[in-house]
Amino acid sequence: MTTLHTQLVNLVNQISTIIVGKRPQIEDCVTCLLCGGHLLIEDVPGVGKTTLAHALAASLGLQFSRVQFTADLLPSDMTGVSVWERNIQDGQGGFVFHPGPVFTQVLLADEINRAGPKTQSALLEAMEERQVTVEGQTRPLPQPFFVIATQNPSDQLGTYPLPESQLDRFALRISLGYPDAASERELLAGTDRRAALAGLKPVMSPEDLQAAQRAVQAVHVSGPLLDYLQLLIGATRSGRWFVQGISPRAGLAWLHAAQARALLMRRDHVSPDDLQAVAPQVLAHRMVPVPQAGRGSVEQVRAMIAATELR
Repeated sequence: MTTLHTQLVNLVNQISTIIVGKRPQIEDCVTCLLCGGHLLIEDVPGVGKTTLAHALAASLGLQFSRVQFTADLLPSDMTGVSVWERNIQDGQGGFVFHPGPVFTQVLLADEINRAGPKTQSALLEAMEERQVTVEGQTRPLPQPFFVIATQNPSDQLGTYPLPESQLDRFALRISLGYPDAASERELLAGTDRRAALAGLKPVMSPEDLQAAQRAVQAVHVSGPLLDYLQLLIGATRSGRWFVQGISPRAGLAWLHAAQARALLMRRDHVSPDDLQAVAPQVLAHRMVPVPQAGRGSVEQVRAMIAATELR
């Protein structure tokens, strides 16, 4: 276990040399990967969302594909298509499937909310079942399979809101935000981040990552902790803070993210602090605050946890 913890620390440290001053967000990204979920990054352009995905894939030695979502992107542009090919030797031919960029280990769906709903929905099966069905044939995706989707704020031009069914398939949502003054000065005075990316070496292998994901599943969850989690889940469904509560899938994502955070913090058990630490990232994109509440969804999550603790 000591070796695993060392590898995870080295992973976070290496990515932090590329994405400067954003260690909490990097830890959230690693937490999402460890718990087997998918990550949504919502922020303005140019703050390092794409660079973070590149750095993570390079640091883990994983296959990486990037799809730029646009209004004219088709589902087949991601999943692949069958093309008629003729054998030159015997003159016979047949349809040959050409896999799309979704057949990878780390998929960056860049600016996902710039594509239409039909193209967005093409990722649903891949994210949930880790497989793609094309022309009646189901093909498994490489393992591990991790989607990092970026989206621009919904008030920007040319964006389509993600449906609730797709938002629910992202285990965590984070925002990088602008760097602080010291970090931005380091960026301005330092080497080009693209050049630094090219020099990254894997600190963990894909096999090490899968071992870490199995270790997350072994992190102990006590009965009282499950009672507390159920209390929090019930609070989201009370109608006091949110229009509707979270789904059982979201509850599982909350638990697994807490297990991953516990492992990242060098513990073999989940504590209430772990549930609270990942709650805004797990819940904020799933929850719609009640109309009379004049605060953002993250503040609503924190208010819900505080009120539930007082019961």
